[in-house]
Amino acid sequence: MSKMVRKASVAEILNHWVLAISCILLSISGFGFLFKIEFIGSLFGGFNLMKTIHNWVGVVFSVSLFFSMFNWLKDSLAFDSDDIGWIKVAGGYLSHKVKVPPMGKLNTGQKFYYVALLFFGMAISISGYIIWLLPGSRNWVLISHLLHNISFDILMIAIPVHMYLASIANPGTFRIMISGTVPLEWAKKKHPKWIEEAKLD
Repeated sequence: MSKMVRKASVAEILNHWVLAISCILLSISGFGFLFKIEFIGSLFGGFNLMKTIHNWVGVVFSVSLFFSMFNWLKDSLAFDSDDIGWIKVAGGYLSHKVKVPPMGKLNTGQKFYYVALLFFGMAISISGYIIWLLPGSRNWVLISHLLHNISFDILMIAIPVHMYLASIANPGTFRIMISGTVPLEWAKKKHPKWIEEAKLD
């Protein structure tokens, strides 16, 4: 049996799922608001109740997003020449014949995804608070609605891609957010720099 190594702590796993579930609820309710879909409104008990749920789930999302910085921001901002090499070969996703540079705890795509999630997550959170708490500030609310919708659109593209790459496209990755552990041999193949730096071999 292959030796297992821990890649995510219990706190990281819990925060990931709080972030994910709150994001899904916000996406569904936000989609319902954007296109005035009665069916979605009825799932939440009507548009008025859905608005209340949307606002408070947004608080949960923003708090979870804040705590995520302690888990992933440092690694996501650590770029080096191997990240440039990863970009040049598109992470090996377009061809299995290319040589992918060794990666640390996060690969380059995961770094870009988290930075985008953090940036647009903050934008959607701040604009959401303005829409909710400062309804009388007409100009700010108009700008916030625009920012809220743009951020929503970008996240609705990025998140499904993230879900696909973290599951079907990369077998073995999804288990990280279930048990927090991965086989050592898998980690050596996918994240050799992390294994070396953490002295897990």
